[in-house]
Amino acid sequence: MFKDIREYENMHIVLWLIKDTCWVMTFRAAGMIMVIPTILVAIHIAYKSRKNIADLFHNIAVVLWISANATWMTGEFFFNDSLRKYAMIFFTAGIIVIGVYYAVHFKNRQKRVPLD
Repeated sequence: MFKDIREYENMHIVLWLIKDTCWVMTFRAAGMIMVIPTILVAIHIAYKSRKNIADLFHNIAVVLWISANATWMTGEFFFNDSLRKYAMIFFTAGIIVIGVYYAVHFKNRQKRVPLD
C-alpha cells in the first residue's frame, strides 16, 4: 500500500492529527476511535524499525507519547481530567527511552563513526 516506511509514517501523522483534532474539538467518540489506529500504526512502525536502533528507540518514544496523549484525552473526556498523572507515566517513560538512546547508543555510535 505504501512505497516505503516514510509514506507509512506520513500517514501515521494524519491519523495522529485527526485524533488530536477530535480531542480539541471535543468529539469524544471519534477521538476515542482514532486512538486505536493511531497507536496500532505507531506500534507497527516501531516493530518495522527494529533493525535500526535509532529509529526503534525514537518510534518507541512515539508510541509512549501517543499513549500519554490518549490517556490525557480520555481523562479530559470522561474523568474530569483526573488521568493526567497516569499520562505523565507514559511521557516520563518516553523521555527515559530517548535518554537511554542518547546516553548509551548514540554516544557509542559517535565513537565508532568519525565526523568529517
